[in-house]
Amino acid sequence: MNRIIFPLIFSFATLVAGTAQAQSSIEIAEDAPDTYTVVRGDTLWGISGQFLKQPWRWPEVWRANQDEIRNPHLIYPGQVIMLDRSGPWLSIGRPVGDNRLSPQIYHETLDTALPSIPVHLIDPFLTRPLVVDDATLGDAATIVATETQRVFLGSGDTVFAKDIVPGNPNWQIFRPARAITDPYTNELLGYEAQYLGSARVSSYGDGNEPTTLRILSAVEEIGTGDRLVQSETPQIFAYMPHAPQGGDIEGRLIGIYRGVMEGGRYSVVTLNLGMYDGLEQGHVLALHRDRGQVQFKDQITGKSETFSLPEKRYGLAFVFRVFDRMAYALVMDADGQVTVGDFVRAP
Repeated sequence: MNRIIFPLIFSFATLVAGTAQAQSSIEIAEDAPDTYTVVRGDTLWGISGQFLKQPWRWPEVWRANQDEIRNPHLIYPGQVIMLDRSGPWLSIGRPVGDNRLSPQIYHETLDTALPSIPVHLIDPFLTRPLVVDDATLGDAATIVATETQRVFLGSGDTVFAKDIVPGNPNWQIFRPARAITDPYTNELLGYEAQYLGSARVSSYGDGNEPTTLRILSAVEEIGTGDRLVQSETPQIFAYMPHAPQGGDIEGRLIGIYRGVMEGGRYSVVTLNLGMYDGLEQGHVLALHRDRGQVQFKDQITGKSETFSLPEKRYGLAFVFRVFDRMAYALVMDADGQVTVGDFVRAP
């Protein structure tokens, strides 16, 4: 990992035309409707759950006729989703006078398209905390003084920093926090850092003179010793859900956002898997619970036996941010509580 990750803008790019090769047969959900009219607030995952038992596999069942549906994944309120049970296939159409459905092309702005997952649930998370490594900390600039000599500052105040590289005048401010260690291997996965705000260069320093910056925004108090890295141009990512290749990914859930030990649907969770393990954005992982062991004592013979109970697959998580050694995911479905220590595997 070579940099701090700051807020992203979520959007969608065009899916590959045609149907992806399915890993297994796709089952239609019980009581699946023949059609569904999209409403504002829907997500692709949620809509697909109306039709499929495995809603994350919606990219595999779009019937992509390039003459009729140029971007089948771009779905807007008011459109009608049709189910062809022979595939199964999903396609986009609209009611016409004789009550039949026919495909059409929609021309609307990208920001009105439906997201794959409820992005508003992870928007606050994307600004903080952050994950940094030793190299990032070593290359970061540092606030060395404040104009008013107050201990903590906020929006509109002036700070002075060393190691500011000329070029991009916009910088992000953060404070190093705790080390993130895999509790099962004791390996250091990275450092969690607290996002503090943003600043812009007023004048660059010369020689021993530090660079002057004006704080543009502050979500927490800012002071000397806090670190800065250059702001990056917001990136547009396409999150198309898919299973990991090969199916050999296995890891653990090592944290739940906000430091709790148990969560549920729509909890943001930390995984001890990252790019080095083959994990990537858009991967869907199954959540498994270890039921532990039980002891049984026969009341007649008095003999005691120990049994290891089978694991329970109880939910799905959608990976939305991946670092070298760890990743963050949003729990999309869960039958029961999500607990630190649960296993994650290919679905």
